[in-house]
Amino acid sequence: MTSTTFAELGVPVALTDVLESDGKTHAFPIQVGTLPDTLAGRDVLGRGRTGSGKTLAFSLPTAARLGARGGRAKPGRPRALILAPTRELATQIDAVIAPLAEAYGMRTATIFGGVSQRRQEQALRRGVEIVVACPGRLEDLMGQGHVSLDSVEITVLDEADHMADLGFLPGVTRIMNATPQRGQRLLFSATLDNGVDKLVKRFLSDPITHAVDPADSPVEAMTHHVFHTDGVEAKRELVHTLASGTSRRILFTRTKHQAKKLAKQLTAAGIPAVDLHGNLSQNARDRNLAAFAGDEVRVLVATDVAARGVHVDGVELVVHVDPPAEHKAYLHRSGRTARAGSAGDVVTVVLPEQRRETQQLLRKAGIGVRPESVSAVSPQVVRLVGEVAAHVEPTAAGPVPAPAQRSKGQRPASGQAPADGPRAGRRRGGRRRGGSGSASASGAPKAAAPAQHQRSQRPAQRGTTASAGTGGAAAFSARGGSGASHRRRSR
Repeated sequence: MTSTTFAELGVPVALTDVLESDGKTHAFPIQVGTLPDTLAGRDVLGRGRTGSGKTLAFSLPTAARLGARGGRAKPGRPRALILAPTRELATQIDAVIAPLAEAYGMRTATIFGGVSQRRQEQALRRGVEIVVACPGRLEDLMGQGHVSLDSVEITVLDEADHMADLGFLPGVTRIMNATPQRGQRLLFSATLDNGVDKLVKRFLSDPITHAVDPADSPVEAMTHHVFHTDGVEAKRELVHTLASGTSRRILFTRTKHQAKKLAKQLTAAGIPAVDLHGNLSQNARDRNLAAFAGDEVRVLVATDVAARGVHVDGVELVVHVDPPAEHKAYLHRSGRTARAGSAGDVVTVVLPEQRRETQQLLRKAGIGVRPESVSAVSPQVVRLVGEVAAHVEPTAAGPVPAPAQRSKGQRPASGQAPADGPRAGRRRGGRRRGGSGSASASGAPKAAAPAQHQRSQRPAQRGTTASAGTGGAAAFSARGGSGASHRRRSR
């Protein structure tokens, strides 16, 4: 946070009023650097680590410039396009930009796979000014004639390096080629690896570069710990202890099976937990995120699908239950804490056979920390956990929401969560993968049985996106999961 206000940077009053109502008055460095140029219509390359405030840095000029020009979008022809690599990030972006767009009477929509495209088609037919999309589903809708990009005035690529990591750059290139060359283009990325530099050279016209912190740099407000354990049982006890505090914490595993299993074990042990991984339907993913961001659970067990794009305020501890495969994943996982100027702790739990590999990974990530041999009752562990939360007996009406029963004839989700591939949501055998895509604006999810206890049930494919609650937690847009747009009521 700096001493510079958004008003001093030239942000219109209509938008500063929205920001102030949300407690935002002063800009972060990435916003201070980029806003004067983006508001002036320049192409900008913004480089900053996770949690640096990039979403607001491009949302403000997008809403301000479209709003100043006025006019409404024609059916199927959005005026601004924001590309994101994952559905979680697309939903988060929409939650930020929707109230800004509403200040000018504009509408937004999200487009991604894993849910029915029917409501996305309906939103496009009604006309939306700003579309936040993942490349795969957007290309599907373009090929089917539901959307044209020839009226796009502003194009934003967010987390471009992650799109490259997921293999989306060919699709991103095709999408960018479909937007008018005369439009403004903004690209935000932590690095320029894996072909991102080629996107910059090809699509940005005389861009101004603003960099905040070196690429892949660790966050100063983040304290790192490396805990060596003697074996699998000692690790299990340590992880359960680390999960037992009163604050929000995210535990990362390498596989979906491990995430589901650990969340179930924690819940059974009286520590309510939800999981987040690629085997969950969009409905279940949104409900679990809403529970974690609200007051129902304080532990999220996730695979790397949550390492980018999921922002929930107040995450004080990140635990690498399994060390990640490479150093970038370590930094992005760790970036779920110590966001927006807050402090946080990161723990890596290491088995004897993982010590050498983990030390090399941390060296590449620029993390210099001395490993400690600990058990679940070691003083440094007890200090890190702090106050232990009350035991919550798991019951049928416990605090952990369960995936809804799928309706008769409904197919389960088939794709990996982050890889919003080009065939996500297409018809198969006369049926459309996904569900109705209906959205819930109810806020907190209803109580149900722990999701991890339901072995035989498959989640429904309703593309619901619930509000993530209040109390400083990020708001997950009530229309984001379905891709539907609607005019939000004035504050």
